[in-house]
Amino acid sequence: MKTRQFLAGLVAVAVVAGTSAFVGPVKKAATYKVDTQKSVLNWEGKKVTGQHNGAVKFNGGSLIVDGSKLTGGTFEFDMNSITCADLTDAGYNAKFIGHMKSEDFFNTAKFPTSKFVITKVTPKGGNKFDITGNMTIKNITNPVTFPATVTMNGNSISAEGKATLDRTKYDIRYGSKSFFENIGDKAIYDDFAVEIKMVASK
Repeated sequence: MKTRQFLAGLVAVAVVAGTSAFVGPVKKAATYKVDTQKSVLNWEGKKVTGQHNGAVKFNGGSLIVDGSKLTGGTFEFDMNSITCADLTDAGYNAKFIGHMKSEDFFNTAKFPTSKFVITKVTPKGGNKFDITGNMTIKNITNPVTFPATVTMNGNSISAEGKATLDRTKYDIRYGSKSFFENIGDKAIYDDFAVEIKMVASK
């Protein structure tokens, strides 16, 4: 009886050892920290009589990579850093930015940051992906999906993607024909574009 128990124990040890050798060590997902000096969120908004564009700085963020696969990430943006690139007159530029920071638009005194959280990454071939996530502006969150290019190079990652957002879904209704009638050529289109250019490293 003791001999049988001993042999059964050896078999069990061998099975466990063999299984461990087959599975191998479990690799942990790596976190890549966003370089806020090399990353930027560009924006472009259009109205009946023209358009404006500018940028917003990153507050911070990270990407999660499992092996060689991008699986998640979170980015935070400093809404008080918003700039306008096309208005060359300093006084008019300052007035425009003040309006963008006001309650008519982003209300940065109350909502100083915006955030994007990746919930799904769909490979499209090569370094092309569809990124799905939740965009939060003025504490209002909506799902967003957009195409992106993600390039891994050693301990760093660069990514670029462009999305179209409906500002009225974030309670930004100023000058919108969807809510105000008879505003004519003073109308501002509901959709605006954002383009993320980001660099992150371990």
